[in-house]
Amino acid sequence: MLTEERYALILQRLQENGVVKLHELTTLLDASESTVRRDLIDLESRDLLKRVHGGASILSHRSLEPGMEEKTSKNVQQKQSIARLAAAQLQDGECIYLDAGTTTLAMISQITSKDITVVTNGLSHVEELVSKRIRSYLLGGMMKSHTKAVIGSIALQNMENFRFDKCFLGTNGVDAEFGFTTPDPEEALIKRRAHQLSSTTYVLADSSKFGEVAFAKLFDLHEAAVITESVPERLRQSFAGKTKIIEG
Repeated sequence: MLTEERYALILQRLQENGVVKLHELTTLLDASESTVRRDLIDLESRDLLKRVHGGASILSHRSLEPGMEEKTSKNVQQKQSIARLAAAQLQDGECIYLDAGTTTLAMISQITSKDITVVTNGLSHVEELVSKRIRSYLLGGMMKSHTKAVIGSIALQNMENFRFDKCFLGTNGVDAEFGFTTPDPEEALIKRRAHQLSSTTYVLADSSKFGEVAFAKLFDLHEAAVITESVPERLRQSFAGKTKIIEG
């Protein structure tokens, strides 16, 4: 089989499954492990895939972040399931931090208690909270037009005025090795500080986020519980014992 034919088959399998193991490729291509490894190295150098332990995964653009409108239309049912699970973690009298993002936004409609206090950096979030007559504080700072999230040094200074019983954060990547990640380093600072100021941290992530790695790290897996509708079966074993998972 010609080299370019092998490359085409590898990329086709990745498009179908998102990830492929080395031993699967040796069978598919009828080639040795050393040949397949060289193929993966070459394809990675062309920015066509990402090599991972024991195989390869589809390439994601780690520093690019979809806008609020684009994210709102994706994985709607999964986000609603996660939102219900997240809202169920709340208790009367708590002070919480609610991160900007579409999954945390979906959580607001599921909140039944009015006896909580919410701090958020999400413009859309505070509007929804106020409409439900929930006591709310919006961080000051620079507003990202792309995601309607408040970020920057002023927002970080604002956050020092608060302490939280729980915080609920969004993420773009949940990886067994690299932990929780997001594309924007400035937004990562806000998320990380909210986590540090909270007694308990929950990260809300639908199944598409598992195995993904974005540009900026938030913190390690063991530092937070993950709320998801489902952990992909192909990745379940790699997360065993590394974090608490609340699954719907």
